[in-house]
Amino acid sequence: MEQVKVFLDESDIPRQWYNILADMPTPMSPPLHPGTGQPVGPDDLAPVFPMNLIEQEVSSERWIDIPEEVLEKYLLWRPTPLYRARNFEKLLDAPVQIYYKHEGVSPPGSHKPNTAIAQAYYNKAFGIERLSTETGAGQWGSALSMACQMFGLECRVFMVRVSYDQKPYRRLMMMTWGANCVPSPSDLTAAGRKIMAENPDSPGSLGIAISEAIEDAVADEKARYSLGSVLNHVLLHQTIIGLEAQKQMEKIGVYPNVVMGCAGGGSNFAGVALPFVRDKIHGKELSVVAAEPSSCPTMTRGPFAYDFGDTAMTTPLLPMYTLGHDFVPAPIHAGGLRYHGMAPVVSHLVKEGIIEPRAFNQLETFTAGVNWARTEGFISAPETNHVIAAVVQEAERAKEEGKEKVILFNWSGHGLVDLAAYEAFLSGQLTNYALPEEEIRRALQTIEQFPKP
Repeated sequence: MEQVKVFLDESDIPRQWYNILADMPTPMSPPLHPGTGQPVGPDDLAPVFPMNLIEQEVSSERWIDIPEEVLEKYLLWRPTPLYRARNFEKLLDAPVQIYYKHEGVSPPGSHKPNTAIAQAYYNKAFGIERLSTETGAGQWGSALSMACQMFGLECRVFMVRVSYDQKPYRRLMMMTWGANCVPSPSDLTAAGRKIMAENPDSPGSLGIAISEAIEDAVADEKARYSLGSVLNHVLLHQTIIGLEAQKQMEKIGVYPNVVMGCAGGGSNFAGVALPFVRDKIHGKELSVVAAEPSSCPTMTRGPFAYDFGDTAMTTPLLPMYTLGHDFVPAPIHAGGLRYHGMAPVVSHLVKEGIIEPRAFNQLETFTAGVNWARTEGFISAPETNHVIAAVVQEAERAKEEGKEKVILFNWSGHGLVDLAAYEAFLSGQLTNYALPEEEIRRALQTIEQFPKP
């Protein structure tokens, strides 16, 4: 029988996270304080994050030890299996081998607990009692809800309203794990009340929800804000995905020609890709591809610029690809990808030509996801469907070029509580959202006055 899964023993779990900042080929532009225009220091971040996580955010150490208390929780589902998608390969009929890291085996069904558990641990160790956060599709909110319960912390989640309405079962997962889930924009914060006054029917956005979560956190000295993507320490925690994948592929004597992930804020993509990006920086030949929605084309149509990470302009100015901090994406079902910006680390690597971004529309991603389910069996989250569409595209290119390729991608989460989206697709009610050029120009006017990276 042909091998389908590659396992690692629990004793093989990586005991350190990998920090790409130690191997960056060129220096990154620093985050700036919006008031002074100067680089942000640790003290500027102290009201928002605990100092032990701030130290990770600014660290340039290549390897950072994973605490035993975090490893203990990881072992509930890690190491995750590496699969060979043999049935999908047969459907595509192209000269490709397709491998995927199955992050859907975690209790919340996604990659998000890799950083949620780490952040809950570090906040608890620092003496914090409550965490406040945002969530799009609900994968991050449910992961942090579980992690807070594990470490005895309270949790409040501001969930983008369109996803709050579209995905009630994600909300119920958070409530089951003891969190307080609030639709955003809400009347709990000044930022939320302002948005609701201007647009009572606002579908919300991750930028708005981040503003509310930060405001909620800084108003309580025993609370801190927790972010599920974008920042360096979040990407750091996710690298356990790629580090495991490297061990698994070495075990079967295979190395990828292409590494792929879907990208909204950048964490799951970076988690699988950054250990391989290190190889590429040091001379290995491979392509690294980030798949994003064409309705929220941050990397493929936005500029590389300084911008706020949230709508209310409470974060530092971050050097990143952006569509403007007040950009409100179309209400596509891939709520986790509806973010105006991209992680500075990922943005820098795109700017340097090390990572290639590609955009896909909603219907082609669901077509890919349904074909995946009908061959591989697993029903993917709408976000994951974007990278499956990228895999299909890459296989078609391999066929046209007559080149054999090994593709590795991150299957970052299941879609078992996203079935309303599949119902809409299968009944012909799902549509594409074309983003007009004038909407991009309007959104980008908000960043014209900021410094240039």
